[in-house]
Amino acid sequence: MMTASDWEARYQSQDTPWDKGEASPGLAEFLATRLEPGTNRGRVAVPGCGTGHDVRAWAKAGFDAWGFDLAPSAVRLANERTDPDLRHRTHFVQGDFLQDSPPTPFDWVFEHTLFCAIDPTKRDEYVQAAHRWLVPGGYLLAVHYMIRVEQGPPFGCHQEELIERFSPRFELLQGWLPASFPNRAGRELMLWWRRKD
Repeated sequence: MMTASDWEARYQSQDTPWDKGEASPGLAEFLATRLEPGTNRGRVAVPGCGTGHDVRAWAKAGFDAWGFDLAPSAVRLANERTDPDLRHRTHFVQGDFLQDSPPTPFDWVFEHTLFCAIDPTKRDEYVQAAHRWLVPGGYLLAVHYMIRVEQGPPFGCHQEELIERFSPRFELLQGWLPASFPNRAGRELMLWWRRKD
């Protein structure tokens, strides 16, 4: 199992193949085409934010965007790479999404392949954390890497497991194959949930 110090070591050694230098294509597509005009922008939490590409995309779309990561170096790089004109809408915090209490109520939680990066024994903790961090009626938007492998990270996951785990606490609004990086095309699933009260 990868620990916080393991993730920190990867950032310090610049061994971060998951960092593609830009926001998730699925997120960019969602913000451009699926977010209705007039939708409450509110606050969004991005756990496992890495160097902050997705956080900045949310901030550019008008959200108060918060990124969280276990690795101090990821948080430092995220701050360094954020333009001054976005800093009033971006916040980067070192923290553990699974264990911590949210620093503020969130209207949205977004993650790009975080679920598959955590130890599968902690997936119920992930569902509990997503519910805990969101206000009643808040939205969970997630891009899942649909692979069937036992060793990781990334660890395998499949649609049936996702529906089974999240349905008790969340209502599924939509699911679709999002735009993806070339090496993940057709292997990602985007699910949009609303927290049940």
